[in-house]
Amino acid sequence: MSRSFIKENNSFLFFTLLLCLFFIGTMDSFAQRQSKKDLENKKKQIQKEIDYTNQLLAETKKHKKRSLTELVALNKKISQREELIANINSQISLLDKEIKENNESIKGLQNDLAKLKAEYAKMIYYAYKNQDAYSRLVFIFASKDFEQAYMRLKYLQQYSDFRHRQAEKITNTRKSLNEKVQDLEAKKSDKRVLLTGEESEKKNLTSEKGEKEQVFTQLQEQESKLKKDLEKKKKDADNLQAAIQRIIQKELEKAQRDADAAGKTKDKNAPKSQKLILTPESQQLSNSFASNKGKLPWPVAKGIIIEHYGVHPHPLMPNIDVNNNGLDIATNTGSISRAVFEGEVKGVVNIPGGGQFVLLRHGEFLTVYSNLKDVYVKVGDKVTTKQNLGSILYDDDESKTVLHFEIWKGQTKMDPENWIFKSN
Repeated sequence: MSRSFIKENNSFLFFTLLLCLFFIGTMDSFAQRQSKKDLENKKKQIQKEIDYTNQLLAETKKHKKRSLTELVALNKKISQREELIANINSQISLLDKEIKENNESIKGLQNDLAKLKAEYAKMIYYAYKNQDAYSRLVFIFASKDFEQAYMRLKYLQQYSDFRHRQAEKITNTRKSLNEKVQDLEAKKSDKRVLLTGEESEKKNLTSEKGEKEQVFTQLQEQESKLKKDLEKKKKDADNLQAAIQRIIQKELEKAQRDADAAGKTKDKNAPKSQKLILTPESQQLSNSFASNKGKLPWPVAKGIIIEHYGVHPHPLMPNIDVNNNGLDIATNTGSISRAVFEGEVKGVVNIPGGGQFVLLRHGEFLTVYSNLKDVYVKVGDKVTTKQNLGSILYDDDESKTVLHFEIWKGQTKMDPENWIFKSN
């Protein structure tokens, strides 16, 4: 293997290494900028959620009587506040990292500047010692031959150019140093603002926890009433589920009749299908609904989830489990429920003591909007995404406006929180 090949190969490897280091540094810087921007955006979103929760609490507090909704909203706000403090801590950690990097950069630039100044001082001293034209001419004419004279002349020219470049380097390094120092001061100022904000949020959190304890204590005195309310809520939920099942059964029977009429069922004694039969159009709608999992709009324009899907302990009586077939979303008084996807109205039913509900079909999927006061649609209507379905009932006793929302796939209940957009 020739030396020239080895030399070329080493040069290629060196160049590749430099390129990799450059891209790693660039990617790290980009990721840091992205992380900072993401944290700032998240902080704004959390603050927006806290402000909205405060609005709902203000509505709840219009009635002097404490309510379970107030307790749940306070728990939600405390959780949001803790998330906000964690976000601020992450921003402070990121700033600490940037401040450390800036300090290291400043130290490096200061060392570079000191070296450049020392080198430049030597050059100035040498130039001072040989500043007259006579000395330069003697230096050139003392050459042994023309070639050496030419080389000495070039040396003097290059030395002069080098001095100018060195002076420019000093100027640029000083400028970079000043910029880094200014950037460092700005970051320290940002950190001070964040620390002040964190302290303020911690005080708010302490105050909210104290308020929660007061509400909790006062509600415990109403435990017997709350148990009666819980029994009523369970009864309403059972009535809702029975009404939904009746609508589903009607859909199954209709689909079976249509299949029989079309001659698709060869054996008349075969067991009836317990799965919704889909036309090509409804299958396409079903696929479209499924592909929007996690991206569906909320069934209200604004709201907070005060009760999640599934089995979980009661917020006041942890020894009692509550089972929710959907989501309970608290919203402003006078709010309207809206469709989360295009579909067809298959049911508008009144639940005695529990308002009305609307059931929409989206192919194989069903969505349920319960606890409505006035309904704006009727059975057979085709609806579009975000179309208004009805006004949500206001509970004067609890000082709350809550929509109950469910998603079904055939006869299987789904967790709506997995389907709607993470932030409304």
